[in-house]
Amino acid sequence: MCTSIIEIARAEGMAKRGDEWFPLTQAVVAYDHARHAPLGDVITLDFINTGLDPGARAGIELTLDSAKGLRAALDRAIAAAEFEEAEVRGMGARARADE
Repeated sequence: MCTSIIEIARAEGMAKRGDEWFPLTQAVVAYDHARHAPLGDVITLDFINTGLDPGARAGIELTLDSAKGLRAALDRAIAAAEFEEAEVRGMGARARADE
């Protein structure tokens, strides 16, 4: 059964296919049947450029537990990066006071 769970977000960055890098325009997050991994339902991450050929895609299939671990790691890295950015801009004390 298809879940129809799909979220699309604007993405700015780069992805790699083969030996070439390409700019990203979107990130698609879905929960559905695995297409390639020998698993049941998975969280699929597709990083794409809608202005390029259909092969301009970096795809990942993760178990739900792996996706949760990735989300937690992203949350930690983002929090640390935001703190670092505040420190670099001289706003460290202000950023900590706002939390």
